[in-house]
Amino acid sequence: MIEDKETIDEFLARHHADVEEAVRAAAAAEIMPRFRQLAEHEIDQKAGPHDLVTDADRNAELFLTSALGALLPGSVVVGEEAVHADPATYRAIQGDTPVWIVDPVDGTRQFVHGDDGFCTLVALVRHGVLLASWTYAPARDQLATAVRGGGAFLDGERLFAGPPEPGRALRVATSHPLYTTDEQKRALLPLWSDGVAPRPCGSAGLEYLAVARGEVDATAFSWEAAWDHAAGLLLVEEAGGAHLTLGGEPFRITGGNSLPFTAARDEATARRVMRLLSDTESLREAS
Repeated sequence: MIEDKETIDEFLARHHADVEEAVRAAAAAEIMPRFRQLAEHEIDQKAGPHDLVTDADRNAELFLTSALGALLPGSVVVGEEAVHADPATYRAIQGDTPVWIVDPVDGTRQFVHGDDGFCTLVALVRHGVLLASWTYAPARDQLATAVRGGGAFLDGERLFAGPPEPGRALRVATSHPLYTTDEQKRALLPLWSDGVAPRPCGSAGLEYLAVARGEVDATAFSWEAAWDHAAGLLLVEEAGGAHLTLGGEPFRITGGNSLPFTAARDEATARRVMRLLSDTESLREAS
């Protein structure tokens, strides 16, 4: 059992590559054999026709739950599918125990449709602090990693997000309309303005990677599910970026955030996006 932050640092120094190997092995065993090979009986709906889950999601999460728990005895895995089965599992993120936050297939819709824009997300968290993350896009054979205070890397090369190009419209990936309520859509309306080029997001994990690479300037998301955000938020932070909520504070992985929130290539861009989103209330009053 890990007792303090120093021991977690030591654990990561010894086992960072082992976590990477576990993530790759889960994808190789449970995800990629089903990519573009899914049978109808391997696909189910959760909350609705756009909220899909597959045997790849379930089996990859079980694989990672076993592998990560063995690497770090006493840790807890909070996975998207386990929480769907038992929502109380989510509360572990707020406890003292080291927690692995897992999204086995982030971008299940893309996966089901044979699009390579999906990934496996793993983050290690304790006391609500993001300590390390792994973002693996198996169909593209891309692996991005981050360790708090140690930088962000894609396939071994350091990532630096850098500021957006002056004078160019901000490229912002927003919550997809298929997964947002009318109220959430209204909250994002201020982004449809001069100087901003919003578009619906794909896999959240890959959008965060795009921000860390400087290919997208910011995200604007309206939901809190930790498995979608944990790995990517640390990746963006360690690439020099920033994240802010509507309340003007960094996003808390433990929840209770003022939404929507943004993750951006730099703090100035994050503040610019949040200033726009803060205009939501004035839009409501005008209507």
